[in-house]
Amino acid sequence: MNTELLEELWRSWAERGAEFTAAQWATPTRLPGWSVRALFAHVAPDATVLKAMREAPVPDGPTVTSGAEILRIFNRPGGIAQTTADEIEEAARKAAETMDIDELLRRFDTDGLAELDAVRPGDVLAHPILGRVTYRAFAEVAVVDVTVHLLDLIAAVGGSPVPEPALRLTREILAAVPDPVEFIEAATGRSKVAVLPVMR
Repeated sequence: MNTELLEELWRSWAERGAEFTAAQWATPTRLPGWSVRALFAHVAPDATVLKAMREAPVPDGPTVTSGAEILRIFNRPGGIAQTTADEIEEAARKAAETMDIDELLRRFDTDGLAELDAVRPGDVLAHPILGRVTYRAFAEVAVVDVTVHLLDLIAAVGGSPVPEPALRLTREILAAVPDPVEFIEAATGRSKVAVLPVMR
């Protein structure tokens, strides 16, 4: 279910952040207007949200079963990645201003990990936009998001590389988002159809 990999990534964020100086927390990232602290605030898991999703009644089977499917829905024209981008950026900056660093790191280390431990393999989560999502799909997207932003973090302040399993899984999921024929033909130089980027 990718739980161990997600745990490893969240711990990596907590360990890196615990070593930062004030100057590093304030360092700009390659995301316009985002400091390292805003990046942490954006990626930090919120255990209350995870718990609410896990405990909400789900009467039927899942409607979404893979991380690639979630990313496809979110990033299609007019999808949530496009329509809420400004709100997401503002929320990250606001959270960075109001949340102290200890609380921020605790979200990765203690709070988030405790909530992951409560998940069962067959869990289906209630999602306000997607409907009913398998935990596996949710975890796949979480790994992609944390991995992509870890690359942003490393580009800003350096640090040890992203774990290889996270890079491999992220590559696999992102490659599964576009139409497979269009992706293969573009990747092999047989088409000029623009298939990238597949996520914002």
